[in-house]
Amino acid sequence: MAPPPPVEAIHSPSSPQYTQQFLSNVLSQRGPSSLPYSEDVKWLIRQHLVSLIDTCPSLQPRTATFTYNDGRTVNLLQANGTVPMVYLDATYNIPVIIWLLESYPRQSPLVFVNPTRHMVVKDSHPFVNSSGIVSIPYLTNWVYPSSNLVELVRNLSHFFSRDPPLYTKRNPNSHPPPGTSFSNSGSTRPAIPARVYPPSPYGSGTGGEVGRKTADRSEVDKKNAIDELMVKLHSDIEGLGKAREADMEGLFNAQGVLRRREEELRKGVKEMLDEKEGLEQQLQMVLMNTDVLEGWVRDNETKVKKIGNVDVDEAFKLCDRLSKQMLDCTASDLAMEDVIYSLDKAIQDGAIPFDQYLRNVRLLSREQFIHRATASKVKAAQMQAQVSHMASRLSQYALS
Repeated sequence: MAPPPPVEAIHSPSSPQYTQQFLSNVLSQRGPSSLPYSEDVKWLIRQHLVSLIDTCPSLQPRTATFTYNDGRTVNLLQANGTVPMVYLDATYNIPVIIWLLESYPRQSPLVFVNPTRHMVVKDSHPFVNSSGIVSIPYLTNWVYPSSNLVELVRNLSHFFSRDPPLYTKRNPNSHPPPGTSFSNSGSTRPAIPARVYPPSPYGSGTGGEVGRKTADRSEVDKKNAIDELMVKLHSDIEGLGKAREADMEGLFNAQGVLRRREEELRKGVKEMLDEKEGLEQQLQMVLMNTDVLEGWVRDNETKVKKIGNVDVDEAFKLCDRLSKQMLDCTASDLAMEDVIYSLDKAIQDGAIPFDQYLRNVRLLSREQFIHRATASKVKAAQMQAQVSHMASRLSQYALS
């Protein structure tokens, strides 16, 4: 990643009220000038920076343009200033820039040491490369949402105290201060940067200041606990909101299903009412026909008594041979239909064996088919005879 570009300085008072107002303004902007952070974490970013400024006033939040290795630029928040450290019982300040990238706080920030023109980065430093990028275990093991900027600065101070990352350039014309040893090789000497920055907020004294350190640490721990509690609260609220949205979506879907079923029920009721009306009309027709038949029976009942017993087979007189053949075929067909129905009932009741049932049904079906085919041919012959008869009558009318 490329070194950070020059910061766009924002001249502002260092009061906590102004800092909070500045963070609220830049994080609440919308449109093209808004910062590229997720809306659900902007409040947490503000809390992290406010806690950092309360703990370490030498770091101040700013907005600046960050340039990636591919040339892409983006406007981001940064904490610019110094981190105090204790080396050989003396407190010094290391200039750093903490960049909050777009993925912060879910991903760790990017930390650079920012040496002045009188400083150089120590070669082969275990936690700072030649470009000034800092890589300490707290950054590589960053865990959202418990990790924060206050603990990051404490870890930076701890690791810088073990091995200072910056050297001051050696001035050949100046005399070294007492007690300073020079290296046998090279034109620079390892030294702690001169205290050209504000004094460390942690202080270097003892006695009464120890109580203040403990009180400050407990206050920071309290703020961190409040921040974590608020993050969990926001997460729970977001989860409840999503659950309620899912419930509402399910209710809307159920409402749609119920509306479709209501339409189907209305359609079914309408169809049943139409069918009821049709059946009532058919019932009226049946009742009318029944009255007609009952009247016919009453009118002809005396005639039947006068005639006496009548043979059913002799009640109808067939007019020709085709009609007699049609009557025989139809009677045989219906008789076989009744026999097959009786066989079905018998096999269901277990009265006859299955093989016997199949054999009888096969024989009856074959014979029934013959009678039906004969009836079809007789019907066609009757139609042909009727057409011929009508044609002859028409020809007679034409001649007359």
